[in-house]
Amino acid sequence: MYIALLAFATVCNAGCYLKPLLLTDFMHPPKGCQDEDGELHDFMAEWNKHCYECVCFHHGAICCDTINIAVAHSPECEAVVDRQACTSKVVLKSDKTKECV
Repeated sequence: MYIALLAFATVCNAGCYLKPLLLTDFMHPPKGCQDEDGELHDFMAEWNKHCYECVCFHHGAICCDTINIAVAHSPECEAVVDRQACTSKVVLKSDKTKECV
């Protein structure tokens, strides 16, 4: 699973991060991973939230951005990310309503 997650990140040029588990009480270790909204996910559970795909491991949650952002484009264009729709597109800097080809 971990290898597949890293392969996904490489293919779609997404950024990944690790949110380590916080161990505050050795007698009562965490039962899973908490997401950014505080929701608990069991170990080995997968979830999608806020344009990230996450997996809970015993060392923490690994989350990868699902938005494929174009990094190579002409100087007159720029990438625009819509975090609400989890999409991106490359548009002209001078007219953001026109996509670059």
